[in-house]
Amino acid sequence: MKKNSNWPIKPSFLKLSVMLMSLLPAGLVKAQTGSQGQPYTFTEINPGTFGDNAGHWYGIFDKNNIINARPGRPKYKPTEITNIADNILLFQKDNGGWPKNYDIFAILTPDQKDSVIAAKSKLNTTYDNGTTYSHIEALCNVYTVTHEEKYKAAALKGFDFVLASQYKNGGWPQYYPLENNYSKCITFNDGVFAGILELLGGVDEGEPQYAFLDAQYRKKLKYSYAKGLDCIVKAQIVDDGKPTAWCQQHDPVTLAPAWARAFEPPSICNQESANLVVFLMKLPHPNKQIIAAIKSATAWFRESEIQHTVVKTIPAPRLVTPFRVSTADRVVVDDPNARPIWTRYYELKKHRPLFCNRDS
Repeated sequence: MKKNSNWPIKPSFLKLSVMLMSLLPAGLVKAQTGSQGQPYTFTEINPGTFGDNAGHWYGIFDKNNIINARPGRPKYKPTEITNIADNILLFQKDNGGWPKNYDIFAILTPDQKDSVIAAKSKLNTTYDNGTTYSHIEALCNVYTVTHEEKYKAAALKGFDFVLASQYKNGGWPQYYPLENNYSKCITFNDGVFAGILELLGGVDEGEPQYAFLDAQYRKKLKYSYAKGLDCIVKAQIVDDGKPTAWCQQHDPVTLAPAWARAFEPPSICNQESANLVVFLMKLPHPNKQIIAAIKSATAWFRESEIQHTVVKTIPAPRLVTPFRVSTADRVVVDDPNARPIWTRYYELKKHRPLFCNRDS
């Protein structure tokens, strides 16, 4: 779990809205525009947007990576936007998407660049960890201020990937081409779905970094955006005729909650649902169906509160796993003065807090 799921929520809808907005992860760097008629400006690429990718690259030595991080290597400054954009071009695959867990700010050695170029046809392309949709927006921003055609061409190729990877029902898998595992499910986990829709929403709203798109192509992207919004509404879990919230992954055909990894069962997932609601609440022109989905989800958050309970971290014997070294454990303590908390997973139908470890 990347975020603490023990979220304090006040009872009023207004305060709930403020809380949900505060949960939104740092977004893509938006191009700055002055008053009407002033030139478009874009001066830096936000490292936080690509933080998950960089963190995994430096923190995990993956034998399947094309290249791995080398100690002591320098990085480009966020203001060196063309150098960073050139790295984005370097990592783009032949199908227009990107692999995850590389640092696009890294100044690569010549042999590293050769290795990346040689792997262009290896299509391990994904939206996980803020990948692909973040790269496309960065390229659009850089193209708009530099007018260098290579960035435009790469951005269009990226948009083609988004269109090609979308299911007919409006959802997106985590990986495309599809892999024979849970990643082919429609993925709300880690902001994947909202990230793609934020990109397409910028096109729909006519943000200036997308002005280079012609009318016919813009129409395709707007249609894709509308299908994506509709998919969110249709995927909302309904128990006993009552809409609740969402799971991490949903079946790509039936839209039912689906198993992901061994410790991620079909369930109502408050963390992913809160992020989705934040996204929906930011829409400038939500329709009646989206407003109803927001209201149903926020009602579910109130119903799923866990009262008079705190989770405390205590020392524990050292435990080594393939993923981390742990010297602490968590225990539940009764506290009559505690604010509401939530577990990440809730059992379908019965709505009991649900916990699952790595052997299911």
